[in-house]
Amino acid sequence: MALMYLKVFLVGGFICMLGQILIIKTNITSARILVLFVCIGAVLEAFDIYDPIVAFAGAGAVVPIVGFGRSLAKGAIEGVKQKGVIGALTGGLTATSGGIAAAVISAYLFALIFSSKTKKY
Repeated sequence: MALMYLKVFLVGGFICMLGQILIIKTNITSARILVLFVCIGAVLEAFDIYDPIVAFAGAGAVVPIVGFGRSLAKGAIEGVKQKGVIGALTGGLTATSGGIAAAVISAYLFALIFSSKTKKY
């Protein structure tokens, strides 16, 4: 059990560390780094490289944004198998709809509870 926690921490931490290095060492914006990580997850899933990483690290590989790209790609691949070309468009959204809905609802609730303030420079 402790070994699994260590694997999750190391892989998830490594993914986050890569993102932090990109933020510190390059001029790439955070939004572009997020898009890059989603695309990396999708490409790794397309070539069946991400499944062994998930088997090794579990939530450490699924929870970060790279895992979201994997879920989109996996859903699109399954959608194509079931519905053909239209499945490529709908499969990714079907596979990730629960996570997207949870993010939207959470953001709405937090917006109601907390008041945002503009940063003063």
